[in-house]
Amino acid sequence: MSQADELFRTMCRTIIDEGFSSEGEIVRAKWEDGTPAHTRKRFGVVNRYDLAVEFPALTLRPTPIKLAVNELLWIWQKKSNNIRDLGSHIWDAWADESGSIGKAYGYQLGVKHRYPEGEMDQVDRVLYDLKKNPYSRRILTNIYNFADLSEMALYPCAYSMTFNVTGRRLNAILNQRSQDVLVANSWNVTQYAVLLMMFAQVSDLLPGELIHVIADAHIYERHLPLVEELIARPAFPAPTVTLDPDIRDFYEFTPDSVRIENYQTNPQILNIPVAV
Repeated sequence: MSQADELFRTMCRTIIDEGFSSEGEIVRAKWEDGTPAHTRKRFGVVNRYDLAVEFPALTLRPTPIKLAVNELLWIWQKKSNNIRDLGSHIWDAWADESGSIGKAYGYQLGVKHRYPEGEMDQVDRVLYDLKKNPYSRRILTNIYNFADLSEMALYPCAYSMTFNVTGRRLNAILNQRSQDVLVANSWNVTQYAVLLMMFAQVSDLLPGELIHVIADAHIYERHLPLVEELIARPAFPAPTVTLDPDIRDFYEFTPDSVRIENYQTNPQILNIPVAV
């Protein structure tokens, strides 16, 4: 089985068997029928994925990797907060009539900041430091801006990336305040694994470890039977995922720059209820 399958199974089993249930507590999220969406959760989950060994995509069910990369580039490359720049309907529930999600996600990455070297946004500062100051311990991004929370349609879930060069390998820590494990875990992991690979390639580095820290890793009660069935499935070896080797500029990557081979999976799980 893939490394991602093994970590996912262990995480889900721990949440189900040892997690805290929110039944009886006040929760924000609701189902479409208006009833409270309760969860079972674990606090402070940490998963480590070594990209030097394999790409961390689940095989227990397929992850649409190129679609996930399309969303990633919408945030990190286009730095957009308008779903009309995305080309999918994933964010429709949080957009206003103009398509905006407010001062969230891509908006924050596109804000210019003043440095001694000149004005740069957070993404360009990371790319600059990876080339000019690779052993800096200050290479990070953070989109959880308290000053702008009132103007965000959705508070950022995956909010911070810290990059660290060790030898010739680029490692990163992804911090996430909250995660719907069934819906979003493999989606987020594959996204930020690809981002790490992209940043490494354009900085003449090699991909290293992606460490995923989740403050509140939860499974919705209505998802529990689906997760039990999912983690009981057989698993397959990880796929081979590579990038177009000719690209040396982060802003030239597209979803088609990602090449996926030998991705054998179980069937997709359809009609997963989503709490909002």
